[in-house]
Amino acid sequence: MIRIGILDLQGDVSEHLEMTRRAVERMDVDAEVVKVRTAEDASAVDAIIISGGESTVIGKLMEETGIKDVILTENKAVMGTCAGMVLLARETDYEQPLLGLIDMKVKRNAFGRQKDSFEEDIEILGRKFHGIFIRAPAAVEVGEGAEVLSRIDEGIIAVKEGCNLALAFHPELGENTGLHEYFIKEVLNCVE
Repeated sequence: MIRIGILDLQGDVSEHLEMTRRAVERMDVDAEVVKVRTAEDASAVDAIIISGGESTVIGKLMEETGIKDVILTENKAVMGTCAGMVLLARETDYEQPLLGLIDMKVKRNAFGRQKDSFEEDIEILGRKFHGIFIRAPAAVEVGEGAEVLSRIDEGIIAVKEGCNLALAFHPELGENTGLHEYFIKEVLNCVE
């Protein structure tokens, strides 16, 4: 059995929790989905999903709780959406705590402010997906070890490196469990 934790410090926690549970049911895999609030919680899971929110605040809370150290020392697989994408980067356009798990440089609010948020159908993993972009970041540079999974005219919106997945948009706000299922499959491959 694998355990997938939803980081419960700020952001779309309940939406990711519900979407991940639906993905697990659809896939019929032996998995448990739980909230992660402490370093002890983080140590008890195989993977962590970091939702949208304010990346600087989430990063500082991850440091204060010790969750950041657990992720880095125990090599947890991480999926980050929106603010989570920023936190997965090695570099960003703002001084803040980062995990640095994906070799990419990310621009925060790459598409503009809150009023510039938008929805757009995108191509990812050979399929159409409805992307919901809310004050979204974008990768502006990607290193050799990282794989670009999707881009739109304004920038790179999905990147994978190893067992880590960064998405500029909010898959948890739609109905399609496909990207959560993709991450769960990656986690299953990583823990074998």
